[in-house]
Amino acid sequence: MALDHGFHVVIDKPIAFTLDEAKQLKKKVEETGLLLLLTHTYAGYPMVKQARNMVKMGELGKIKKIVLVEYPQGWLSRLSEKDGNAQAAWRTDPSKSGKSGCMGDIGTHAAHLAEYISGLKITKLCADLNIVVEGRKLDDDGNVLLRFDNGANGVLVASQIAAGEENALRIRVYGEKGGLEWAQQEPNTLTLKWLDEPIQILRTGSHRLSNEANFNSRTPAGHPEGYLEAFGNLYRNFAICLSAKIEGTEAPAEALDYPSVNEGIRGMAFIDNVVKSGLSNEKWTNFDV
Repeated sequence: MALDHGFHVVIDKPIAFTLDEAKQLKKKVEETGLLLLLTHTYAGYPMVKQARNMVKMGELGKIKKIVLVEYPQGWLSRLSEKDGNAQAAWRTDPSKSGKSGCMGDIGTHAAHLAEYISGLKITKLCADLNIVVEGRKLDDDGNVLLRFDNGANGVLVASQIAAGEENALRIRVYGEKGGLEWAQQEPNTLTLKWLDEPIQILRTGSHRLSNEANFNSRTPAGHPEGYLEAFGNLYRNFAICLSAKIEGTEAPAEALDYPSVNEGIRGMAFIDNVVKSGLSNEKWTNFDV
């Protein structure tokens, strides 16, 4: 309705209730020519931008493995949806959250981060989904083997019953020349591990970072570039592109980098394919979009 009435749209993820709805939304975006921002928060962190840029520029060589992208939380280790926790209640209700719980909520973040940093697309997966807490209606834990379009492989782990964990999103990516590691709870640091050189630590605020990382840095060196700043970067980049569209000018390349409807469709497809794989006895499920 917003698009039909001429409004540009900012929307949280997952983008819709079903993959079919996401495709309808993409069609509407294309029909109207309006802009849509999907708030995949972690794409707004400066050191995630730095990691993406380094992979894109070939500094790690050909990507061979996304050894692990993990997102453990512990807040659903108990049946909190029965104890008046509103956040838990809707997330574990299939009529409100859709066909997946943990994988739909945080697994989609992990999958997006893997594709975003690596520049690769998931083509096949093998999923094991679990309902660990008795009485819950949707998955609260899962493990997924991944295959990517360049032949690389990886592992994705998402869990909301990892007692004691907060929001421990972490990713490691390895190429021919070395690897990188980033953790959301230590967001200012990007660790680089080279094949024939010492480990290198990059920190937000350094002028030696990429244009994309510097463009999305908001605080002086040593001050955490956190969750709210990452949202702010997405909003700001979207606003710059929207202003340029209205004024008939060209937005800077750094501002064009924000998730939109295509990332939303891949997120919904990830949910569909993970659930399909989890119910299947086949080892590999094609990633259908």
